[in-house]
Amino acid sequence: MHIKEVLVQAFESLRSSKLRSSLTLLALVIGVFSVIVSTTAVAVLDNYFKNTMSLMGTDVVNISRTPSIQMGSLSDDIRNRKDITFETAERLEDLMRVGRGMSPDEVFRASEIKYKDEETEPNVYVRGSNENYLSNNSYELEDGRNFTQDDVQYGRNVVILGKDVQDVLFKNEYPVGKEIRFDGKPYTVIGILGAKGQIFGQSFDNFVLIPYTTAMNAYGGNRNINIQVRAPEIDFIQQTVQEVTGILRVVRKVSPGENNDFEISTNETLSGSFDAFTGALYIGGFAIGLITLLGAGIGVMNIMLVSVSERTREIGVRKAVGATRKAIVSQFLTETVFICQLGGIIGMILGIGVGNLMAVWIETEAVIPVWSVVGGFLGMLIVGLIFGVYPAYKASKLDPIESLRYE
Repeated sequence: MHIKEVLVQAFESLRSSKLRSSLTLLALVIGVFSVIVSTTAVAVLDNYFKNTMSLMGTDVVNISRTPSIQMGSLSDDIRNRKDITFETAERLEDLMRVGRGMSPDEVFRASEIKYKDEETEPNVYVRGSNENYLSNNSYELEDGRNFTQDDVQYGRNVVILGKDVQDVLFKNEYPVGKEIRFDGKPYTVIGILGAKGQIFGQSFDNFVLIPYTTAMNAYGGNRNINIQVRAPEIDFIQQTVQEVTGILRVVRKVSPGENNDFEISTNETLSGSFDAFTGALYIGGFAIGLITLLGAGIGVMNIMLVSVSERTREIGVRKAVGATRKAIVSQFLTETVFICQLGGIIGMILGIGVGNLMAVWIETEAVIPVWSVVGGFLGMLIVGLIFGVYPAYKASKLDPIESLRYE
């Protein structure tokens, strides 16, 4: 029997029992859909995370009081850690020999920024740092200048604008040299930044940057901060981490043998944590899909057994005119695989479409997980072969004389 005839026969088997076939196909579609939608959504997140990490300095070490990525509640010993202060950051900068470009990283408050009759929403972050912040976070000056050491040392009222703030306040004017106001104080614009984008709807450009000493004078400096340090080269990341760890243990008076009371992360460690998270999502999606496919496979076996019973006379005729057991087995296995692949294709189309709604939500490019699609085709082939063997074997064992007498 030619492959075309086999496929036509498989389609006729489905059409002859519409309700049973629809339920079987639905189970197959749900099983494949659950796997593909989860892998697609996770692939979108993974791709987005990697793109976002590329926006940050790859040679930067981040120091914080608590883990950068948190899963579940924090333990008491982490919650009770003492703050990392601006004094800690300054001590670290003085003692470093390998690390370069220390920058404090602290958002002092969200404010409304004003220029003449223009004003922003009261959600612009007022961030305090120094001249190293831009390079540590891969920002580029679109125009103007960066902070100088004198700006930081003397706490001058100068400000660098993120792109979102510039777009709101200076639609028709050149910003550099102009005076803006927020929280009752005037600041001179010395620089404007190029756009960097957003993640999960959170813009990287909706902020103003002022010297951290200026911010301490305006908002107070008794607070917990994060610190960033840049390695001299990417190959010196581990040496920089070791140096920073040693200095902070001394500065924060951590006794030998005790665990660090701070967290150090790099792009590599953040990627590792995220990979562990996405790995758990992949496993969960596969587990749900496999359980569903097991039930669907049993349904496929059932529909093929019914098909064997309904086509007993046909099988008898085929055997009477010379069809071999191998030909009968091949026919029914092919029909089973056809049913499984049909359900798989529908499930994959729906899964990729729904999974990429995540890409629409977080405003990034769509992803087609090719390896999942290939795995879906292979998986449906395996399901078809496993659950089609018994019906095919049963059909091939039918006695041709008894089959011809079957009513």
